[in-house]
Order: sequence, then structure tokens, then C-alpha cells
Amino acid sequence: MQNIIIFGASGHGSVVLDCIEKEGKYKVIGFIDSFKKKGAIINGYPILGTEFDLPFLIDKYNIRGGIVAIGDNWIRSSMVDRINKISPNFSYVSVVHPSAEVGKGAQYGVGTVIMPGVIVNANSVIGNFCLLNTNSSLGHDGFMQDFSSLAPKTCTGGNLILGKYSALCLGANVIDSITIGEHTVVGAGSLVVGNLESNILAFGSPAKKIKVRNIGEPYMSGRKNKLDVIPLYKWEQ
Repeated sequence: MQNIIIFGASGHGSVVLDCIEKEGKYKVIGFIDSFKKKGAIINGYPILGTEFDLPFLIDKYNIRGGIVAIGDNWIRSSMVDRINKISPNFSYVSVVHPSAEVGKGAQYGVGTVIMPGVIVNANSVIGNFCLLNTNSSLGHDGFMQDFSSLAPKTCTGGNLILGKYSALCLGANVIDSITIGEHTVVGAGSLVVGNLESNILAFGSPAKKIKVRNIGEPYMSGRKNKLDVIPLYKWEQ
């Protein structure tokens, strides 16, 4: 069983930890987190240090890979970029909770997390570093591009195309054959019945453009809008 680490010790990190433990493919050594005290214990696992300690930790603990447990798509991407600069050959694992259903012919990339109760229907393609949260559903022949996400209880019809960094928030529903551009956020409880362009916030039933979004603009509760200070951000759920 390979030794791995989790980047991010927030509540989201704890859920990812639970998925890893239940899947039983990897041995978690601990967490990497810039804003929690080194040596602190989270759900029975230590904070090993920050991402800058990664080269030392890889040698000390024979780390063979890891996963970035950060819920915000843009921040997750920023952390992956940082890890790749610090440790260019670092390997990422994907995690599928055993209660999830992955249909015939479906594929998913590295760094992707598929949480409890998720349904990925036949012939869907999920890119790298995507997040499918609890009880979400991706319809047949769907395509989630890299760093996109489905929040809990989102449901999509067949043939969805969800662009890079885009997010469907809590309980959103999408009818069949919809294309959603990059960096677009669909608000909680919305119903999407037509294609959505890139870089917008859309909300309502039917979902309509509310405003233009800046790349990396916060969309998760509690996240601070300090996009130009990447070294100072906190791990987000």
C-alpha cells in the first residue's frame, strides 16, 4: 500500500480522508497545511508541515503521491501549480468512495475526488483535479473539464460539458445537452435550461446571468477575496 499525503486539513480534507480510508488503496501519512500548527492531530493524523517541506517529507516518509483536498476550484489549481514547482515529479492520486457508482465506460483523471453517493453515468469523462461532492450525479456522456466541480446533490442530464474551473453549487440541476463555459458558477438551487457563457455567475430557475466573474473570484462561503496573496490564503472547504 503506497504512502500518500493530503494537502489541506480543513473539513473538506477530513471528508477526503474518509474517502481514502474507506477505499483502502492508500496509506495516509498525514496532512500538509500552511495554517495549522505542525504536529497538531486532525482525525488521528498529524500536520506534517507546509508544502515547502514536501521534498524532505517525500524522502523521510517514502511518500509516493498525494491529493489536494481544497474545495475551491481556482485555489486547488493554484496549489497544484505550487506543488509542481516545488516537486516537479510529484504524483497525484484519485479517490473514489466505495458507495459511489461509476458507470460503464466512464473515465476520470488524476487528482479527482468522487465522494459518497455520487453517480457517474455511462461514458462520462471527468478531467484532472475535479471534485464530485456527496450525492451529486453526472449524466451519461458528460464531460467535466479539469478543475471543475459538482456540489452536493447537484444533478445533470446527459451530454453536459462543464468548462474548466466552473462550479455547480449546492442542489443545482442541469437539463440534457447543456454547455457551460470556463470559470462560470451556477448558484445553489438553480435550474439550467440553456447554455451558459464563460466567466459569469448564473442563478435562478431558469438560471440567468447575474454578473461577470473575475477569474478566481470567491464563490464559497467563508473564503476571503485575497487572490493576489496566494502565499497567505487559508485552506478552503
